[in-house]
Amino acid sequence: MATIGVLTLEMRLNDAHSLKDKRHVVQSLKQRLRHKFNVAVAEIDCQELWQRAVVAAVTVSSDHGHAAALLQSVEKEAASLLGGELVGATVEWME
Repeated sequence: MATIGVLTLEMRLNDAHSLKDKRHVVQSLKQRLRHKFNVAVAEIDCQELWQRAVVAAVTVSSDHGHAAALLQSVEKEAASLLGGELVGATVEWME
């Protein structure tokens, strides 16, 4: 049976002064996570707010342990890229 893991990342972008500034940060993060970890990534909330962003990364695997390790690596990478701008991360499982 397949395991689906959803990592939700909440960001506060204090240096963003416009939606264009925000888009630059979010697009860069999405591309980096997609290419490095082969996960699906999308901005899922706060699209009209220029100092907040919510991004989800999703993986599907037949092995729950592999999916959990992958999402943990994704969270660590996001934290290293965003620093203090990453204010929250949660994981949900659908099995």
